[in-house]
Amino acid sequence: MAENSESLGTVPEHERILQEIESTDTACVGPTLRSVYDDQPNAHKKFMEKLDACIRNHDKEIEKMCNFHHQGFVDAITELLKVRTDAEKLKVQVTDTNRRFQDAGKEVIVHTEDIIRCRIQQRNITTVVEKLQLCLPVLEMYSKLKEQMSAKRYYSALKTMEQLENVYFPWVSQYRFCQLMIENLPKLREDIKEISMSDLKDFLESIRKHSDKIGETAMKQAQHQKTFSVSLQKQNKMKFGKNMYINHDRIPEERNETVLKHSLEEEDENEEEGDEETFENYYRKQRKKQARLVLQPQSNMGYGFPVNRLFDLLFEIRDQYNETLLKKWAGVFRDIFEEDNYSPIPIVNEEEYKIVISKFPFQDPDLEKQSFPKKFPMSQSVPHIYIQVKEFIYASLKFSESLHRSSTEIDDMLRKSTNLLLTRTLSSCLLNLIRKPHIGLTELVQIIINTTHLEQACKYLEDFITNITNISQETVHTTRLYGLSTFKDARHAAEGEIYTKLNQKIDEFVQLADYDWTMSEPDGRASGYLMDLINFLRSIFQVFTHLPGKVAQTACMSACQHLSTSLMQMLLDSELKQISMGAVQQFNLDVIQCELFASSEPVPGFQGDTLQLAFIDLRQLLDLFMVWDWSTYLADYGQPASKYLRVNPNTALTLLEKMKDTSKKNNIFAQFRKNDRDKQKLIETVVKQLRSLVNGMSQHT
Repeated sequence: MAENSESLGTVPEHERILQEIESTDTACVGPTLRSVYDDQPNAHKKFMEKLDACIRNHDKEIEKMCNFHHQGFVDAITELLKVRTDAEKLKVQVTDTNRRFQDAGKEVIVHTEDIIRCRIQQRNITTVVEKLQLCLPVLEMYSKLKEQMSAKRYYSALKTMEQLENVYFPWVSQYRFCQLMIENLPKLREDIKEISMSDLKDFLESIRKHSDKIGETAMKQAQHQKTFSVSLQKQNKMKFGKNMYINHDRIPEERNETVLKHSLEEEDENEEEGDEETFENYYRKQRKKQARLVLQPQSNMGYGFPVNRLFDLLFEIRDQYNETLLKKWAGVFRDIFEEDNYSPIPIVNEEEYKIVISKFPFQDPDLEKQSFPKKFPMSQSVPHIYIQVKEFIYASLKFSESLHRSSTEIDDMLRKSTNLLLTRTLSSCLLNLIRKPHIGLTELVQIIINTTHLEQACKYLEDFITNITNISQETVHTTRLYGLSTFKDARHAAEGEIYTKLNQKIDEFVQLADYDWTMSEPDGRASGYLMDLINFLRSIFQVFTHLPGKVAQTACMSACQHLSTSLMQMLLDSELKQISMGAVQQFNLDVIQCELFASSEPVPGFQGDTLQLAFIDLRQLLDLFMVWDWSTYLADYGQPASKYLRVNPNTALTLLEKMKDTSKKNNIFAQFRKNDRDKQKLIETVVKQLRSLVNGMSQHT
């Protein structure tokens, strides 16, 4: 009887256990099965009998379900057999239709081939007509050039040559007649040069012969102009210019007047035509000789007046002139920076390589050994800036060389002006460029590279000034170019902007984080936003390989530290009230990816696990919560060798209280489960101990 009563008592218990196994998550099956062994000695055998009976019942239900759906399966097979016959008929019809289409298309193919041949002939005729129309303007312009040369209209002939070279010849450069024309142009230009030089000599000789009459007329006109009222001065200025040309009628030789007008028109309209430099140097040299002859005092005159005040005025004008040049070149630099694409200069052949080298002094044996196509490290703005600095030096020299100063003084003037251009104008343009919102990380990296090459080119600028003035750099009183600081300051500013923009980009990715802080289980893989962030960092650090090593390492360390701080702030956010253990596990997967990224050496040069230490605070905090090793933490707190030395009690307490609230909310029936009750008590106990530890620290402080 005792045995029967015992078995009657266990049967409902076994049914309850079976129901709990079927309805409960697999993670909780262990404690349920353990209760079978905790009861009477024969409970296991009886439970197995009950389990076999339950399995048989489920098998019967499965068999009933299969029998119920068997007829539908048979009907589906029958329908497929009917469709099979219709499919074979359709296949025969499709084959027959295809054959008839092929037969009908043969004739169409024959007519199509005839149409194609006709259209090819028509296209060839059109092409020939287009090429002939392209060649006709070139032949007409060349015929016009011949007529101008015959009529001795040399200036017009030079303009026609320019149009032929720049506009017309590129259209038909592939034809042989064009090559013959191109080969003939240098000879025509040389003939014009010889004739023009002869006319210029005659013109200068005529000026020397009649210089006294020209000067007398100019002095009379100037005296006459002073007598006019202020209201008429603007009108008289225009008439004065015309009268100057009218008074040239006093020159007896009409040919000289024609040559003078012709030369002035050439100088005003196009200073870059022909061999301008040769004519200009010759003209300047001859005029200087004539001026010296005119200014030589005659025996019955004296010129002993003091001119110091005049030179002081000229020096003041020179300073104002330099200020004007600096303002002009500020606009030039801004335009260069706006037009730059901030990408390395690509070159596809030796000719393009030589063009860049001719503009900017660049030397790199490794780049020279590379095969085409290849790239210069700097962007297009670097050679343009270098050329413009040289142009500024030329512009400054044009004023200084007319002050009758020594070569040493002129050299000193040029170097001081160039220093102002570098340290004030160019420096300001660079700093404004770096701070512009549209300048991204890639552009900032290229700017750093550009300033490095510009800094290296400063020594060539010093050589350039030395060659102009013939003053050696070893001279004691020679001013040095201290514009090097300009590029160093710009580099430091760009590096700081890189760190700022990189952290801003990290913040943009972190703002995309969308954690389910109450999830029961992690996803099993890292969050999408974090993987996108890591891929972005890998790509940007590949660009940083062109930077100096310390800059790239500092940027990488700064990015990892900022990311670690952002993740920690996300956990401790005051608006986040509850965190489940599943959310902590998911967060741990993301931190693991951060650590793997740090250990992959995205930027070379770090020693050991230096970069991984950026995430050490997060790692120790998450390890503490993952392992739930509170006894070790509380026992070793404050010890130098503590396993969780970087875990702050305030941080641990804040996170644990959020987990405590979640545990209470999600475990409404926790009071019925012994494990949950024990875990809740453990959390409350640890919270109390952490609070006492925090309070003790605050009192001690």
